[in-house]
Amino acid sequence: MNNGFRTLPTFRPAALACLLLLPSALGWSQGEAVELRVGVYHNPPKIFLDDEQRLSGILGDLLHALAEREAWELEPVSCVWPECLALLEAGEIDLMPDVARNQSRAERFDFHETPALLSWSQLYQAEGAEVATSLLDLENQRLAVLNGSVQQEYLLNLFSRMPLEVQWVTVDSLDSAFRAVREGRADAVATNQYYGNEQAGEFGLTPAPVMFQPSRLYFAAAPGQLGTVQETIDDYLDRWRADPDSPYFEILRRWEPTVDESSAPSWIWWTGVILVSALVVAMVFGLFLRRQVSIRTRQLRASEARLNTILNSVEAHIYIKDRSLRYQYGNRQLCELLGTTPESIVGKTDEDFFDSETCKMLKKHDQWVLEKGERFANEEVARLQGTDEPHTFLSVKIPLPVTDSGAQALCGISTDITEHRNIQEQLHQLAYFDPLTRLPNRRLLLDRLHHAQISSAHTGFEGALVVIDLDSFKTVNDTLGHDYGDQLLRESAERLQRHVRSTDTVGRLGADEFVIIVEDLCRERSKALMRVRELATDWLEALARPFDFDGVPYVISSSAGVVMFSDTEANTDAVMKGADLALFAAKSAGRNRVQFFNPAMQVEVNRRTRIESALRRAIESEQLALHVQPQVDSHGRVLGMEALLRWQDPELGFVSPGEFIPIAEACGLIIPLGEWVVERACDMLAQWSAQPALASLILAVNISPAQFRHPNFVPHIEACLQRSGINPALLELEVTESLLIDEMEQTIERMVHLRQRGVRFALDDFGTGYASLAYLKRLPLHLLKIDQSFVNDVLTDPNDEAIVRTIIALGESLELSVIAEGVETEEQAKRLQGLGCTLFQGYFYGRPAPVNQWIEDPRLLESL
Repeated sequence: MNNGFRTLPTFRPAALACLLLLPSALGWSQGEAVELRVGVYHNPPKIFLDDEQRLSGILGDLLHALAEREAWELEPVSCVWPECLALLEAGEIDLMPDVARNQSRAERFDFHETPALLSWSQLYQAEGAEVATSLLDLENQRLAVLNGSVQQEYLLNLFSRMPLEVQWVTVDSLDSAFRAVREGRADAVATNQYYGNEQAGEFGLTPAPVMFQPSRLYFAAAPGQLGTVQETIDDYLDRWRADPDSPYFEILRRWEPTVDESSAPSWIWWTGVILVSALVVAMVFGLFLRRQVSIRTRQLRASEARLNTILNSVEAHIYIKDRSLRYQYGNRQLCELLGTTPESIVGKTDEDFFDSETCKMLKKHDQWVLEKGERFANEEVARLQGTDEPHTFLSVKIPLPVTDSGAQALCGISTDITEHRNIQEQLHQLAYFDPLTRLPNRRLLLDRLHHAQISSAHTGFEGALVVIDLDSFKTVNDTLGHDYGDQLLRESAERLQRHVRSTDTVGRLGADEFVIIVEDLCRERSKALMRVRELATDWLEALARPFDFDGVPYVISSSAGVVMFSDTEANTDAVMKGADLALFAAKSAGRNRVQFFNPAMQVEVNRRTRIESALRRAIESEQLALHVQPQVDSHGRVLGMEALLRWQDPELGFVSPGEFIPIAEACGLIIPLGEWVVERACDMLAQWSAQPALASLILAVNISPAQFRHPNFVPHIEACLQRSGINPALLELEVTESLLIDEMEQTIERMVHLRQRGVRFALDDFGTGYASLAYLKRLPLHLLKIDQSFVNDVLTDPNDEAIVRTIIALGESLELSVIAEGVETEEQAKRLQGLGCTLFQGYFYGRPAPVNQWIEDPRLLESL
């Protein structure tokens, strides 16, 4: 049985390969679910079965989270603690949560590396009972413990070394242990703090100020049975601990009670006061016995023996120093720490055991107690001679007045809280700092931003928030690897820290975004603006210097968004949104620049929000419409149409595709929107097939890169073709060159598959993207579309004319048709014909309009 207090974080890369090797390592066939029999004993809130006999509790929820990701099937096996361990050893269960690792268990079971939880043990007594302030108070008491638990093993070993009699009440379940105290069959129960704090009130018990034995908890397995499963558990624990928003921390926050980590446990203070009082009484009693030594020698020796037993059994370092700061007494714990004996320590000073800095600190504190005659209580960090590892002690020192003239000695009680402080520091680091860059994370940044705004409001000094984003950071990860990406982030963080002022705060917001909180600029807004711009420019220049990647220089640019505190509402959300808008504006303006927030950006984002909500409703209620624009040859004959999406909202009015299409791409609506367009286009072709004049027209549909890459793209196209029954050769899918940047092989595979079904492909906006000729010849294209930006200036710009001539020649060499879009004048049409273009589309030949309007247009019918 083991006890959950809090996690002990570690940081190491996750060995993802073990996830791929799991089925073969365990002998399961690929695709077959892994069945794990999990032992469950009643120990809430760590592990128990809920009313539906499902695994529950901290460790139960953690197993469920792992099982969902690894396709494990969990079969809970209810048992009591000793039985659970026996079943695990016999192989009748596969996995046992909540097991602390000790020497005997390490020989019987397999454990993974990373502990899941850390706990400690505590005593609980019936309400109204005489409170036990140390384990020594259990003499002649009946103590209930769980059979086979680590509490039982620890206390048996402890009391076996002391002349104390304890009556053991062993039980097979924690409920039985608590009932034994409530029914008067035991005086106290030793169990884990998690279970005790949750169940004590139900059984009428209260916690005693006695805590002991921190333990690390694992998922144990029979030797050699589940090695890969336990490696998988380690991998998830490592990765999830590095992310404060992971399922691991969600489970802890759901189950773990709030613990005040700012102070040491109260039992330390009570123990110190009690022991000091006992020590004073013993000394006074010793003086009295000295006068009556002849008749009370036996009583004096007995008292000394009892006192030594008490002082040597307390888990604290107790000592007495005289006015010269020489040791007059040291208990066993202190002597073990210093590597000496109680006899040898007498007459020694701190200089004999500690380094010089520690001795100066201890001397200062000791002299203050002796000279002031007052109690001292504080933390002391000490280093022993010859060691680099510091120890943190919670020290209580009081003067011991021997005469009325003042203090002649001091008594000290120092409790080693090094592990407690280490755990606190690890938890604080995990909760408030980014594990990769060691910079403050979002949680700490928001808190500091809030305080910075309050300070700015009180002092009148301007402040600002600067968000810096590394341009094209994804390219580094994709081309060089994530190791270089991590190195880039770490070195960028170091550069920013070197270049900010001492009053500024640098943090990592996430991914490749850094945040700098700038405080105490000046009261004059114009000067503050100029100063922030200078600082932000310096930071971008620092990041623009080449990075050294194994001797190879690498240069990357950055963009910065700046918001002044006075430009937004007095809350952190408004400032963060303003900075994000400014950063977006900086990137939209070409990147590698500093952009300031202004209220007009907020108006824009409000409209974007309204459009997004209205667009969702429009897709659901089919408020959108398809217009078509003709595509003609050099003789003016209509060969096809392009389907163009139009939207007239009841509240927003007409919304341009140039406005709502980017919003749909950003919020994920482009997929359902694109599928709706394809379905309506197929329905339109099906209607045209019944009219001889329209039956041969080709209908072109624009396909976004996100829609094309969606796993359901090809099946959806095939389903639409089958449902409508149209000729696939009349459906032309227009894709852009941006589709050719990533996953080229998959792109070609999908296009070839649909081309074999008869579907045509056109490359839209050709000449504005990144198409490689090597890939272009592999694509099953039918048509190249000259972007209208070249057509607009073909009459005035020789460069555009040369580009158009090149695209037409390229199409001829690749045996592809070429169409010029955006033709608006007769002069443009004639010039394009002179350059060899034979297909055209634009306002000169017809504006986009509803299908019925075109069908009823006599000019269209004449040109068919």
